[in-house]
Amino acid sequence: MQGGVFKITGKKKARIEIIPLIDVIFFLLATFVLFTLSLHSLSSVPVQLPFSGPPPVNPPRILKLQISDGDTVYFDGDPTAMKDLRYRLTSYQKQYPKDTRVLITTDEKALFGQAVAVLDEIRLLNIDQVSIDTSKTYQTGR
Repeated sequence: MQGGVFKITGKKKARIEIIPLIDVIFFLLATFVLFTLSLHSLSSVPVQLPFSGPPPVNPPRILKLQISDGDTVYFDGDPTAMKDLRYRLTSYQKQYPKDTRVLITTDEKALFGQAVAVLDEIRLLNIDQVSIDTSKTYQTGR
């Protein structure tokens, strides 16, 4: 510095420092090595998974009973009076003796007592495979 004048020697170039880069690479390498070594010590519980074979040739038929308001039960879509339900169930059971499966659905106007009466008729005929559809229906405007 002579007489208040700075001497500019030139522009400094940017440099890439290799040492910190090597440190990061070695850290990542050590992390992956330790991780792969810890995978060997993991153990699992032996589980026998179910086998899924081909679909059945004749899938079982499901009888759909829909309980509505009043004295009407829809037997696979056909309206049937409650007093005729036992006869229809008996004839259905004779027609499909091996797999008698029943699915019960109701509409929003059906009473609980009607559902219990239908279940009693099914129970009296010793039909064991009964399902009840419990899907929720949403009404708009309420």
